[in-house]
Amino acid sequence: MTYFSRRQVLGTGAALGAATLGAPLAAGPAAAAQAATAGRPDIHAREETKSLDQLYADAKREGGKLVIYAGGDTPDQQDDTKAAFLAQFPDIDLTMVVDYSKYHDVRIDNQLATGTLVPDVVQLQTLQDFTRWKSQGVLAPYKPAGFSKLYHDFRDPDGAWVGIAVYAFSYMYDASLGSTGPATPRDLIDSRWKGAIASSYPNDDDAVLFLYKLYAQAYGWDWVRQLAAQQITFGRGTPTPIVAVASKQKLVGVGGAGSLAAPIAPGVKWVVADRHPFMAWGQRAGILKRAKHPAAAKLYLNWSISPTVQQASFDGWSVRTDVTPTGGLRPIWEYPNAHLDQFPRFMADRAEAERWRQTFSLYFGEVQGAPTPGWLGLHPGQ
Repeated sequence: MTYFSRRQVLGTGAALGAATLGAPLAAGPAAAAQAATAGRPDIHAREETKSLDQLYADAKREGGKLVIYAGGDTPDQQDDTKAAFLAQFPDIDLTMVVDYSKYHDVRIDNQLATGTLVPDVVQLQTLQDFTRWKSQGVLAPYKPAGFSKLYHDFRDPDGAWVGIAVYAFSYMYDASLGSTGPATPRDLIDSRWKGAIASSYPNDDDAVLFLYKLYAQAYGWDWVRQLAAQQITFGRGTPTPIVAVASKQKLVGVGGAGSLAAPIAPGVKWVVADRHPFMAWGQRAGILKRAKHPAAAKLYLNWSISPTVQQASFDGWSVRTDVTPTGGLRPIWEYPNAHLDQFPRFMADRAEAERWRQTFSLYFGEVQGAPTPGWLGLHPGQ
């Protein structure tokens, strides 16, 4: 089986590109009602009132260090985020450690159990861990400035975590195909695409797993069987399909992040088809209660959800209700086919996730290859 290069082709923090074949659906009543209440302040704690400059001064007095464990696919995937943060706060010694979320979470559990905690902030795709950590008292309740402007599902009511960025997964194809490219996910089983598809493993990454689950539920198991016969080239790490299509190794990619605002890789068209499934979520971040650098951690969270940072989002979507998406996009919660509310529930039911993972292994085979961030061990970043 062929594996693609690990080279980083994605920008702004999360290996995440662009364009659509169909207009998004209008928001449903539930989404509209939730959006209407998204700006209501929670009453359990006050939001941060200090400015970024004041928080920066606090962080410098604390020692000027910050360690973040970030979910991702390649070691350099958060380089743009780190560069943007340091451009504004150059006196902070920031260590950003990228690894698959499913390794970072158990790494943190082990560090807590052994009294060897390294990170101050953790930002992961494994949404269920934040619920669990909150119940265990592991996270420090904190509401950064702008907390009340976050979309309701992108904030814990007590401030245990906040959503700092919107990510979305779908399929994509070589833009040179024009109107002849696959118009919907259903079309991926067309004989034209046999041997021409790259995908990240659905049984390796939970967000890709959820996307494949949505496809199976929408199109049926016979469709999955026909897709499995398409001689897909699978690879570890969600940049796999983008790399394959951008480098002309494949015509179609499945299970990669992107944007409807602008391409994140030249010649790659990322697709959301009207009334067909894709998926999106808010990447959660929280401050660990045992953090060695809580002031710097607060600075980072306030900066991450600030209007300036959110307006510069790589995919055009914001976690804030008061930031207008770029490129004519609607807020992500107004796309019902993004299944924004279903993904956290899926992540929370680990037995269901495991059943889907193993079922797709029967269709597509076991995961092969080393993890794309490398093997980082127990205490990276210390």
